[in-house]
Amino acid sequence: MMTQAAGTAGSGWTGCCNAMARSRRPQAVPNAGTVLSAAPSTEWRPPAHLLALDLGTSTGWAIRTPPGAIASGTVEFRSGRFEGGGMRFVRFAAWLRDLPGPFDAVFFEEVRSHRGTDAAHAYGGFLAHLSAWCEAEGIPYRGVPVATIKRHATGKGNADKAAMMAAAVAAGFRPGDDNEADALHLLRWGLKEHGVAAPPAA
Repeated sequence: MMTQAAGTAGSGWTGCCNAMARSRRPQAVPNAGTVLSAAPSTEWRPPAHLLALDLGTSTGWAIRTPPGAIASGTVEFRSGRFEGGGMRFVRFAAWLRDLPGPFDAVFFEEVRSHRGTDAAHAYGGFLAHLSAWCEAEGIPYRGVPVATIKRHATGKGNADKAAMMAAAVAAGFRPGDDNEADALHLLRWGLKEHGVAAPPAA
């Protein structure tokens, strides 16, 4: 988790794609900042296929599919004992490519301070690969400050992990850890922000 990256303000979208982009260009989202290089849209619709990520060595993820179902979990990207430090990023990039897209939008937890240098470096690496993937695929992506997610989930911007887990359970989910819980709250924030009804947990 790291400082705010250039072009990923918590109040707006980021996303650009060029002539070599492999998927459709992102649609403009009104009243949500600027989508860079996005093709103009005459009939805007709320994002339906969404991905939310709590980036880190243990990355929490949550996906909302077009029919309205929500799936979530935590995936580990630790380097092995005899591997270079970059292998976690190689695995993360491969994992992104294997996700069941294409996505209409991606949300990630935007962390502006870290407990240590290693955590900051790791977060920066994951965010770099995520933003590059979104740019290549033409997917709008948006960083959401930690306090915003906590306030949405619990009413308090400084809620601890236990409170976030409890809030996820109260919403009908059964997260395996706080990373998954954070991703679920982020996804639900995104749905509410863009006027998409959040279905109850299965």
